[in-house]
Parts: sequence; structure tokens; C-alpha cells
Amino acid sequence: MSAQPPVPTERGILQFLAICDSFYPPDAVQASIEQQRHWYDALCARFDRPLPPEMIFADGMLQRIPIRRYRPRKISTRTILLYLHGGGFVVGSLESHHAICAEIADFAGAELVSVDYRLAPEYHWPAQTDDGFTVSKHLLSANSKVVLIGDSAGANLAAGLALRARDEGLSGVVGQVLIYPALGGDLAAGSYVEMAAAPGLTTADVAYYREILQAPAGNEIAEPLQAASLAGLPPAFITVAHFDPLRDDGRQYAARLTAEGVEVWFREEPQMVHAWLRARHMSEGARDGFRAVCEAIRRFAAA
Repeated sequence: MSAQPPVPTERGILQFLAICDSFYPPDAVQASIEQQRHWYDALCARFDRPLPPEMIFADGMLQRIPIRRYRPRKISTRTILLYLHGGGFVVGSLESHHAICAEIADFAGAELVSVDYRLAPEYHWPAQTDDGFTVSKHLLSANSKVVLIGDSAGANLAAGLALRARDEGLSGVVGQVLIYPALGGDLAAGSYVEMAAAPGLTTADVAYYREILQAPAGNEIAEPLQAASLAGLPPAFITVAHFDPLRDDGRQYAARLTAEGVEVWFREEPQMVHAWLRARHMSEGARDGFRAVCEAIRRFAAA
């Protein structure tokens, strides 16, 4: 008899999971890429929200990369927020995180740029990080301060961009906000074993996304936990979900950053699952976690 998978008890997050399962099957990665994207788009549309009042947004191209710029009703800083969406490098778009980006920009009082980076399997690594780096270099070259933000696969990209900016001597990255990040941890240890069958994301799913991305094993940009040194990186806010195989990636990265002299704020959401950002308007834990994310972003942007 197999053990029951670990599950939270908070009513709001359980309702969220039930809705997710009705749109995006637990075995979705076994379907075609086209089907996965169809399911994911429908799921995102289910959790769509009206944008904050007077929020302005516009799509554009930066070189060959599609972006979306958000400008809230009140701008209190010249720092730019750069957002990289999650989705396992396979699904996700400017639309999938539209309301999330708008709400972050409104809370922080800052302009936000969302990046529609190329997806796998049509484009393997390093296309994704190269797209993000092209946009970040453009923003930094305009004498802007930038906060790097990402969730899940997007948090992997954000952490990698912080490393690339440091290594190329680019100044102006004033913070990195990593939301349930995938950072290249050991799939046979820690939370990858304990939460292997967690709701929302399994360890098998993580292995699938790694395989389809085809990033070289041990590359520190693709797997920031493998970086030889984290010294000199910008301050970080890292939040993880307890019921998530990726949990220990964030824990370990926060510990390493701290040990190497980087200022870190760390949160572990005790009742949350992977992708809880979408539950921010129906779960108390997700609401509190999202506010903490927004407060960290505003703090970095005001620095």
C-alpha cells in the first residue's frame, strides 16, 4: 500500500487545488506540448482578475523579445521591476501572469516589465536566460536600477540573471525576489523525496521539465545552487512552499547566500503548495505570502 501524498489543511488552498485539478490534470506532462499549453492557459484564465484602477499596460518588442510594460497610477520610484514567469520553461506567457504583474507593480509603485522568453522544447537552454539577459542589460544600460523577480522556472531565470550580471560587472541590480524557485537541487534528496507526490508539482514533473529544457548539468546559470561562489550578489527575498518538492532549493540557496555575506529575507509558507501565487485572492496563507512578496519588492525598489 502506497503512502498518502502530503497535503495541506487550509481550506482556501484545498479549494484552489480542486479548481486546478479540474483544469490541469495531475499527469499533464504526459500530454502533448500543445495540450499542456491549452490546459495551462485555461487554468490561468480561471484565476484572472481585474487590473488595479488606472493601471496602464502596453505590449512591445525589445530587440526580438516580446515584453509587456505595466505603469501603475502612482509611481514612487525610478527602479524597474523585471518579471520572469513560471511554467516549467514549457508553458506560460505574458497573459498567464498578467494580473499578478499588475498587482505587484501597483503595490510597489514601480514600472514593471514582463518578459515573454522563448519556451522549450522549441527552444532549448540557453534561449530562456539569454532572452532575460538581453532585456535586463537594456534596462540597466538606460541607467535604471532593476529588481529581478520570478516564480518557479522564472525564479530560476532571475537567480541566473543575478549571477550573469555580477560576472559581467553590470551594476544596478538592487534585489532578487525568488518565489518557490527551481535552482537545480538533488532530485534524490530532501524535499524532492519528502514531497515527491505533493499536490500541484511532483518530483517527476521537475525531472520532466529539466529533461525538456536540456540545460547542461552543473552549469551555474542553469543551476544556481551549483555556483562556485554567491558572494557579491544583490540582496534576496526567497519564499518557498512547504508542500513543494522545490522547497529545499530555496532553503539551501538562502543559507548559502547568507553564509557568503548576502543579505537575505526568507519565508516558508507552512500551508502552501507550488504555484500558490494564483490562490492569493482565495487563500489566507497565499494572501499573506503575496503581501510579503510585494513588500519585499517595494523595499528593494525604494533602495
